[in-house]
Amino acid sequence: YHFVVIFGHEGQKPLELRCEEEKDRDEWVEAIHQASYSDILIEREVLMQKYIHLVQIVETEKVAANQLRQQLEDQDTEIERLKSEIVALNKTKERMRPYQGNQEGEDPDIKKIKKVQSFMRGWLCRRKWKTIVQDYICSPHAESMRKRNQIVFNMVEAEAEYVHQLYVLVNCFLRPLRMAASSKKPPISHDDVSSVFL
Repeated sequence: YHFVVIFGHEGQKPLELRCEEEKDRDEWVEAIHQASYSDILIEREVLMQKYIHLVQIVETEKVAANQLRQQLEDQDTEIERLKSEIVALNKTKERMRPYQGNQEGEDPDIKKIKKVQSFMRGWLCRRKWKTIVQDYICSPHAESMRKRNQIVFNMVEAEAEYVHQLYVLVNCFLRPLRMAASSKKPPISHDDVSSVFL
């Protein structure tokens, strides 16, 4: 059973192959149709475009990260300033507090006020933290991070498919054709194999 492989390049002579059984011939023809070298080249070009786009996103992320780092440094400075003010206020309150060394315990009303203040501070901190998290989730930086992660996942999947196609191409075509070219009566020459795959 014979079959012919015709290449799209001008001046490239068709490749005539032979099989012992019709089933083998059909399997070869089907494998050739499924493992198109031009499709792999197109897929590689698509991957390169995605890679370039990903590099651009990374550069944008670096700029955004520097801006966020600057904002964090400014906030740290503001926090330190507020801490200093709190310490100064506490010292002032200590100086203004009347002498209570002879008193056995603290006033119950003072304890209640402190508990309410502690509860309100905790509630305000939780509310502020929730607002910060929600603002970040809705921010352009978080959206760009989600897009970047999706592109990375797609790129990894496409790269795995590309490697699989190369594996099929090498093991199902390149190696058998090289072995056939090295046989006593080669149906194809090494030059023909090189012109197809290299």
